[in-house]
Amino acid sequence: MANVPVAKLEYIWLDGYKPTQSLRSKTKIEKNFSGKLEDCDMWSFDGSSTQQAPGGSSDCLLKPVFICPDPTRLGAGFLVMCEVLNADGTPHESNGRATIDDEDNDFWFGFEQEYFLWNPETNKPLGFPATGYPAPQGQYYCSVGAANAFGRDMVEEHLEVCLQAGLNIEGINAEVAAGQWEFQGFAKGAKQAGDEMWIGRYLLEKIGEKYGVSINWHCKPLGDTDWNGSGMHANFSNTLLRTSGRKEDYDAVCQAFAPFVKEHIAVYGADNHLRLTGKHETQSIDKFSYGVSDRGASIRIPIAAVQKGWKGWLEDRRPNSAADPYKVAARIIKTVKTAVIPA
Repeated sequence: MANVPVAKLEYIWLDGYKPTQSLRSKTKIEKNFSGKLEDCDMWSFDGSSTQQAPGGSSDCLLKPVFICPDPTRLGAGFLVMCEVLNADGTPHESNGRATIDDEDNDFWFGFEQEYFLWNPETNKPLGFPATGYPAPQGQYYCSVGAANAFGRDMVEEHLEVCLQAGLNIEGINAEVAAGQWEFQGFAKGAKQAGDEMWIGRYLLEKIGEKYGVSINWHCKPLGDTDWNGSGMHANFSNTLLRTSGRKEDYDAVCQAFAPFVKEHIAVYGADNHLRLTGKHETQSIDKFSYGVSDRGASIRIPIAAVQKGWKGWLEDRRPNSAADPYKVAARIIKTVKTAVIPA
């Protein structure tokens, strides 16, 4: 592409808040910009304002790692996903992307991002009355109609903007609870899958500003009720799973997860004990199981993989909606690499 005379680059990063990080961003004006990632300069920010540095030594660095067009801005706009580095150039402790061991992009990830559209005036999901509850869940999943689907205009706009940005969004649907939706992303490479999911989240938050609607990423925002929680199911594969052709290989990969339940739960999102109860299509947080087409298991073996002769992928159903896809991918990759594949 020809160089852009004046470009607006939105540098996006994750802050240091615990247990759940938030998105931050600021705009950089570049003249005669090529639109290429390699021409995005390193930048810095005040880490003392994001819980990433003390005030006396507050500079943190922004390393651009992914770029795409920004359809939400007039003129030439770009979204630039960044890793946070310490002032000496080493990865900051909040930098989950730097922990991913997938330099050859052998691991492919597809994340199913659930969320609630939230009315800040009532502090309830869209579709909920100011007092009490709407009709019980059941009628809202993949629904249509003003009595069932709430916030569709905003959801459709988000889908369109993601596609215009060049993100590999694979679909959207209304979810089980009123005001709950999902979008799905996929990439060949764990780092890019995380990059695109965070950009997708950023665009959803930004579009919500226009509609006066917040995004509630919490995994169980309606508390101890019969309403579903929100997850970010992680579909993953590597060359072995995509080409295996043997049930024994799938069993070996799934069994490799059993010794690392605590390690996975540690990065699968805060308050997951509220969601992983063994109800509402989940396994209990302290147990591990896997099975073909089992949505009550920790890991589901899709029936499609079986029908294709044990060639496909697996779905870890435990990550919740607020989990960091970088950290989820990093932990899954680490565990899969421990699998002992039978001869």
